[in-house]
Amino acid sequence: MSSVQAAAGPRAHKRLGPGLALASVGAIAFSGKAIIVKLAYRYGVDAITLIMLRMLFALPLFALMAWWAGRGKPALTRRDWMGVIGLGFSGYYLASFLDIAGLAYITASLERLILYLNPTLVLLFGWIAYRRRITRWQMAGMAISYAGVLLVFGHEMSLGQSSAAAWGALLVFLSAVSYAIYLVASGEFVRRLGSLRLVGLATGVACVLCILQFAVLRPLDTVLQLAPEVIWLSVLNAIVCTALPVLAVMMAIERIGPAMAAQTGMIGPMSTVVMGALILGEPFTAWIAAGTVLVIAGIFVFTRTGR
Repeated sequence: MSSVQAAAGPRAHKRLGPGLALASVGAIAFSGKAIIVKLAYRYGVDAITLIMLRMLFALPLFALMAWWAGRGKPALTRRDWMGVIGLGFSGYYLASFLDIAGLAYITASLERLILYLNPTLVLLFGWIAYRRRITRWQMAGMAISYAGVLLVFGHEMSLGQSSAAAWGALLVFLSAVSYAIYLVASGEFVRRLGSLRLVGLATGVACVLCILQFAVLRPLDTVLQLAPEVIWLSVLNAIVCTALPVLAVMMAIERIGPAMAAQTGMIGPMSTVVMGALILGEPFTAWIAAGTVLVIAGIFVFTRTGR
């Protein structure tokens, strides 16, 4: 073994621990968003107001992120801006709004499991748009994951208000579809602008769209009538569950690579189930446990064979 390889081993080992910790923090923080949204709904706020508050408080953070990542870089062309606006609409505005709207009707656990199907949607859209091959193992992983979601969904339907649960699950699934479209379409712009700059700009666009949506559809004095808890929950959502996980996952990828960071993200659905039971009082049954295991196992098979 050469001296360079010998030196690289300890350095890689030293980066493994912090990288796994950052990926874990990012996954848990992302998952906490559903918990905070469900808590805020208890104070009578609607989805349009709630997403406006989240994006209003997150806007300065993402503007700073875009500025920091763009220092010394060429200015965006008109084509770049058109791409950023389109990606911001699909990946962050529409996906976020549909997700928060769906959470009014389903549990946080089911929401997280549906969103966790995102890699399978990316593959399907890649096959449709670019004819990328899907292996048998990937199809098997997809089948296992969707079976897990259907198991939890069927259990939730059996608890009553089946039409509301179906509507909420559809909204969240459409959110996952919208974000998958963003991921498939963002490849060229990630190479041109860099991932951190693109995230900052696209999310900034989404923040502006959410604020404009509120200004058009709701009286501005609605904010004055909100419970103080809604404001503080929105601040927590913007910082801890929006900006922090983006940075944590980016830093984790730098240390341990995207594959291991994605595998570590599997703790996300489990953390949502636990927080939903402990904080929200959502039921934790054998059906939910089995469905969660199936989804995680299916995505594990899917991502492992897809690398």
